[in-house]
Amino acid sequence: GGVAMFLMHLGEILPGGIGSGIAIMVVMAMLSVFVAGLMVGRTPEYLGKKIEAREVQLSILAVLAIPVATLGFSATAAILPQALAGLMHSGPHGLSEILYAYTSATANNGSAFAGLTANAPWWDATLGVAMALGRFLPIVAVLAMAGSLAAKPKLAPSAGTLPTDSGQFVGLVVGVILILAGLQFFPALALGPIVEHFQVLNVVAQAH
Repeated sequence: GGVAMFLMHLGEILPGGIGSGIAIMVVMAMLSVFVAGLMVGRTPEYLGKKIEAREVQLSILAVLAIPVATLGFSATAAILPQALAGLMHSGPHGLSEILYAYTSATANNGSAFAGLTANAPWWDATLGVAMALGRFLPIVAVLAMAGSLAAKPKLAPSAGTLPTDSGQFVGLVVGVILILAGLQFFPALALGPIVEHFQVLNVVAQAH
């Protein structure tokens, strides 16, 4: 489940993520333009529209909604007895069960590992709240951003405009995605599915 979780942590932008994936990809592109603007000291532009404080704030809201909901509830569930009572396993796999449940609720279809008994008051309530936060906050932020950009006049390209159809921009977007989305979840993944993977490799090595 580690690979599936990682893809959801990226915001469903890879390999598909129809709908939400496209919206998050646009947000990442706008943040990349903003970062590039900071580096060269120019007001960032995207699709001929100026990217100002309001658009950046809405982009950050869209990007942080999933990690705040996922990691916040996962950390709380990992220490509460009423949450831990629903786990079949302890250790790294138990953490993976918790992390996957909240990740899927916020970013995908709300599924869970078979070892988690999610039909309990704690899980029903918190998974529902996580789903609302992880799905509706990005939607509201992206719609507000679209309205803000639509109201702005379109600017003609200039010598300082960052081209968004170049390999350099693609590399910048990939870097922003990995830093903003990937690294937020790496500590949790390292304690759960990554450790579990090495445990499996160790068992296989000992068997041979």
